[in-house]
Amino acid sequence: MLNKNIFPDITAIVAAAGIGKRMNISIPKQYLTIANKTVLEHVVDKLLLVQCIKNIIIVINSNDYYFNKLPLSKNNRLTIIHGGTSRFYSIINALRYINYTKWVLVHDAVRPCLHQDDLYKLLLITNYSTIGGILATPVINTIKVVNTNNNIKLANNTLNRSRLWQALTPQIFNFELLKYCFEQILKKNILITDESSALEYFGYKPIIIHGRSDNIKITSKSDITFIKNYFSKFKCY
Repeated sequence: MLNKNIFPDITAIVAAAGIGKRMNISIPKQYLTIANKTVLEHVVDKLLLVQCIKNIIIVINSNDYYFNKLPLSKNNRLTIIHGGTSRFYSIINALRYINYTKWVLVHDAVRPCLHQDDLYKLLLITNYSTIGGILATPVINTIKVVNTNNNIKLANNTLNRSRLWQALTPQIFNFELLKYCFEQILKKNILITDESSALEYFGYKPIIIHGRSDNIKITSKSDITFIKNYFSKFKCY
């Protein structure tokens, strides 16, 4: 358990409002069962191990009728709010809900393989940064820029991957800074894909922490198979 006194109090946000539309499955991905628990329970259990995370805000869909059936719903460290029409709006709803915290940690509800050593390295950022940072892994595959001609995809050129990293979650940031950037992004109607990009737009440079490559996000049915096999062989702690 991460019970180090070196960490400040932190509020966590778990983005769990997705409905699994792109995967065409009967229930949202976060409620799929793996190793006798839902994906969401695995995710939240990892955060509950950390004593400095005083409150976990779980952002669910307004039509969600799964969460209240979980034993997890009775935990008094959890707060449940409703999300918006996209991840961005779900996160800004959570940021607006928070009265005060120095640091906020944002995690995907469909990344159940977060390891405590990665979480520890990420939390250490609070000791030497006023901005925050993210877990990420270097891109190892060759990346192609593709054009489409008559529905045929053609390789246009190959990117230099030496400076390319794949963003993961959790991501941790100064709460007031993240909230300010999100509010400005909303006013400017800018498209962002993660919390770090909101800060990057305004010139801030979050720290990159080299995370584990097995901290995968469930985006396809093959990911579910991988994670089930993974949990059958290893403990993701």
